[in-house]
Amino acid sequence: MPIVNSDTKKVFSLALPAALKHLADILQILVDMLMVGSVSVYALAVVGLSMQFMMFLNVLMTLYVVGGNALISRFIGSGRKKRASSLLFSLGVFAFAISLAVVFLLYPNARSLYELMGASVGVSQVGGVYFQTLLLGMPLIFMDNLLYNALSAAGDTKSSLFIKLASSAINAFFNYVLIFGHFGFEPMGVEGAAIATIISYFFNVSVYLILFFVNSKTKLLFIPLWRKNDLLRALKVGYHAAIDRGISALSFLFFVSIIAYYGTSELAGYQVGLRIEGIAFMPGFGFAIASMALVGQALGAKEIERAYNMGIISGRIAYIFMGFVGIFMISYPECFVGFFTKDEATIDVASKYLVLVGLAQIPLALTFVYSASLRGAGDTKTVMRVNIFSLWVFRVIPSYLAYKAGFSVMSVFVVMNVETLLKGVIFTYLYKRRKWLYTKV
Repeated sequence: MPIVNSDTKKVFSLALPAALKHLADILQILVDMLMVGSVSVYALAVVGLSMQFMMFLNVLMTLYVVGGNALISRFIGSGRKKRASSLLFSLGVFAFAISLAVVFLLYPNARSLYELMGASVGVSQVGGVYFQTLLLGMPLIFMDNLLYNALSAAGDTKSSLFIKLASSAINAFFNYVLIFGHFGFEPMGVEGAAIATIISYFFNVSVYLILFFVNSKTKLLFIPLWRKNDLLRALKVGYHAAIDRGISALSFLFFVSIIAYYGTSELAGYQVGLRIEGIAFMPGFGFAIASMALVGQALGAKEIERAYNMGIISGRIAYIFMGFVGIFMISYPECFVGFFTKDEATIDVASKYLVLVGLAQIPLALTFVYSASLRGAGDTKTVMRVNIFSLWVFRVIPSYLAYKAGFSVMSVFVVMNVETLLKGVIFTYLYKRRKWLYTKV
């Protein structure tokens, strides 16, 4: 029992800061949207569309982050701090290189991206300026993603939380100064918002590097030692996760397009409900991060049974937390939705959506934690197969058939919930089979 108590404390010590950082990420996006939205409708549309572009760039980040996490956590667990640190350097070089490739490829075509999305001439013009400016900071964004995830894999999520809180404040301050023009600066609109974002990422990366270079007590350092073989091992694990992320992103776009066919109120209601649900994700996200790191570290230490128990502990706590969140979503949906819109039709759709997803919070929690545990062990191929199969066979295709058959948008939401339930059952089954515990990375 003392071991279980100790492990439970470790899960909480990693999960809570990770969940709070996730909340800070969401709040920063909302602040950006509010500030930019006060400039013009074009500006708001530009920032919204740019988030879709970043979703696809996240596929590239997944390539080196997930495999890097799996190896770094194992190296830390087996006491090989120097090897974990040199892998971090190798991953950093790789991340910087592909971020430069992204800049050179997309910078001349920034405006065309908005045109491809069907944006108006006004939105495309403003968007070209915004995204070109943001692209100049892309190496910082790629590095920030790597350093945060590596530190989490090493078992430190508290430092990242404090860094994020500080950078969110910096981002809000420079938004105020540069978007609207204060303290002697000219109003720059969305271009100012992009510059503020770059400044906040520069702060993040600077503090991470100081932490890795200066603080010898940290669990991870930044040792300038190239390890080609370890880098290739990390990318071999990560490319399945990247394929998973890419196809899942396309699947969600198809799913959203099906909802869009129903009308503006249905689409707006779904988007509002999704934002609220994103806040509800916090416990599951935090415990997924904790499980991924602790499972990898236990496997690195060759403690197979402890690795299995880490996921079980994380899953149980996650579904208790998210289950309570689900009860609130079911009981008071209109209260949550009312913060985002006053349109009655949108409130009606979003409220019904929240009731349904509130019922699915427990299987969703298990999906978060168990899929993250498999990734932490390096079994990204299984996670990829389950996600792609589940999204298309249980969600996208049935939703399209429901729309074609003339059923209401609520039938699509029901299909979505059934898919979440089935995916939770599949991941629970795969987790308890224990085959993933013996994955070679």
